[in-house]
Amino acid sequence: MSRIVFICLAAILTDALTWAQVNVEPNTALLNQGDRTELLCRYGRAINYCRIEIPGEPKVLNLSPEWSKTPGFAYFGGGLTAGHCGVSIERVKASNNGQVKCSLGVEGEELEGVIDLVVAMRPEQPIIELLSKPNREGYFNEGTEFNARCSVSKGRPPANITWYIDNMPANKRTTPLEYLTTTDNNVELTTTVGEIQWHLSAEDSNRKLVCRSHHQTDRESLPPQEAAYIINVRYAPVHQPDAAVYGLYLEHTAIVNITIRASPQPKIEWSIDGAVVGQGRTDGRYSAYEPQYLGNDEYNVTLAIAGLTLEDTTKIYNLRASNELGLTDYKVRISSSSKPPSSSLDVAAIVGIVVAVAVLVLVVLLIVFARATGRWCFGGKSIKTPTNETKTNNSSMLNLY
Repeated sequence: MSRIVFICLAAILTDALTWAQVNVEPNTALLNQGDRTELLCRYGRAINYCRIEIPGEPKVLNLSPEWSKTPGFAYFGGGLTAGHCGVSIERVKASNNGQVKCSLGVEGEELEGVIDLVVAMRPEQPIIELLSKPNREGYFNEGTEFNARCSVSKGRPPANITWYIDNMPANKRTTPLEYLTTTDNNVELTTTVGEIQWHLSAEDSNRKLVCRSHHQTDRESLPPQEAAYIINVRYAPVHQPDAAVYGLYLEHTAIVNITIRASPQPKIEWSIDGAVVGQGRTDGRYSAYEPQYLGNDEYNVTLAIAGLTLEDTTKIYNLRASNELGLTDYKVRISSSSKPPSSSLDVAAIVGIVVAVAVLVLVVLLIVFARATGRWCFGGKSIKTPTNETKTNNSSMLNLY
């Protein structure tokens, strides 16, 4: 019996607490300026009046389904008899950010509910700050540790930050984002800060580092904001595999073009059979031209050979490129062939090899068969080995004589 009484008392108490509680929908509303929204406070019984206080609004709103005195604000809900006290806001303002309070008059007392209204404010344009400084000309040397910081200021809620290199996610070391809160004209805003670091290589030169801000206020018509920085790297001429130039004509002036990467511009010289030809000079039949800039740290290096001979195509041409950060040697071969020799067999060669192997296997099989059966060249008289019986008969015949 006591157990039943306890259960009944618990049910009554729970029911009483449910009646006394004000439920809110939603608990937190995250909106952009200009958005429309509905906020609702509910009670389990009929209420006598509904009063709502909204941050940034000078008046307390007394609302009911029958009338509304404040433009832009109207009653929202199923009616006072249903225990609903809600407001429909036509256009949310930045000043409305904060706690919306609803007061419900119930049987001589007043109950209260609270809804957090967060009105997003678009942060400022991202800013990239270089923590590792370039030289006076704005260049970093290869191998330098590059360190940059991105700040996205005065956002509500805080912005997120993503790093990109040439529109691809930057696969580099980054620090966890920091959030710094400040108050501006009684408005609390947050600045997001993040850093990125890595050691620079020649491949990083002329690449675009981007800090992109992602925020609640981003829309199709209002894309994420970003800041960009072009990285300039100085490095020695980049090594590359031996080069080959084909399609040159004998007895004509041959033009040998090689593309190399370097920053700053390299000086070049050619070595042919012990003769050294510097850029902008001519030695006998060989002329070395000044490097021509192609963009993106690439240079076209040209050697002209007057009256190309067959012997010229057997030589190795050594190219040396150097700048203030180092030097690199390249080997160049030339040919009068229209295309390089194929490194793989063509279809006809493969078929020929397969047929030859098949014929060889067939011949071996025929030889084995002929020897086992005593045919063809193995078809001579067979030699019989004498048996014991034959030996006995021969001995008897000898004794008779």
